Amino acid sequence: MAQHIPRKRFGQHFLTDQALIDAIIDLIAPDEGETLVEIGPGLGAMTLPLLARLPQSSRPLTVIELDRDLAARMRARGDVTVIESDVLKVDFRALSQTKGAKLRVVGNLPYNISTPILFHLLEAVDVVVDQHFMLQKEVVDRMAAGPGGKEYGRLSVMLQWRYEIESVLDVPPEAFDPPPRVDSAIVRMRPLTTPPALDPALLGELVASAFSQRRKLLRHSLGRWLTERGYTGHFDLQRRAEEVPVAEFVALALEMKKPA
Repeated sequence: MAQHIPRKRFGQHFLTDQALIDAIIDLIAPDEGETLVEIGPGLGAMTLPLLARLPQSSRPLTVIELDRDLAARMRARGDVTVIESDVLKVDFRALSQTKGAKLRVVGNLPYNISTPILFHLLEAVDVVVDQHFMLQKEVVDRMAAGPGGKEYGRLSVMLQWRYEIESVLDVPPEAFDPPPRVDSAIVRMRPLTTPPALDPALLGELVASAFSQRRKLLRHSLGRWLTERGYTGHFDLQRRAEEVPVAEFVALALEMKKPA
């Protein structure tokens, strides 16, 4: 088959370092009876080693690929199920129902749309066992950050209220063809077993308001938002958003009721 030229508009950077690929597959550790879904298999750098480690009971491996040429390559294999689509249009809850199992989701995500993909998957978090993604290291640092630093922000809170997040492996640019201009990392995301029963949209509004003026004290941003919603409880607004732990944002969202 003809050589595939990476397409810039799809953010294609293909992993080529075999030792790193092996290390990533070890981290994923596919096992008997699991249902794996790979986002953006590309030329199969992770797909083929995953298949080699995947027990027969867990086949076929499902892959989601937008590039029609790469989708055709994968379809020709016969041991994978190909969903040729933009991942943001894939209904992961329906996919889980079709498979009759919760999903383990893996992939080298396109860096230009990695955050929208993470939020799209958040909507189906209850049908996910875990997620292992290759992402820009800066994004992984923000996802896993604790309060008090510049990396901690809206992304940290909106993912950590629902996942346990861990950066598990750094990946240098030279591990790819073509090399990206940034460092990369593998992140492991495990849904919390007993998440708080809150309204995610309300938490999203609250957190977006809090971080809208992150250099100012919360009374200038979140304080106004709370006043507009008639909040009469006590929340320390003499802090910056980056000083507030995830648990406090969650507790505030649980206190609030969305206006009718």
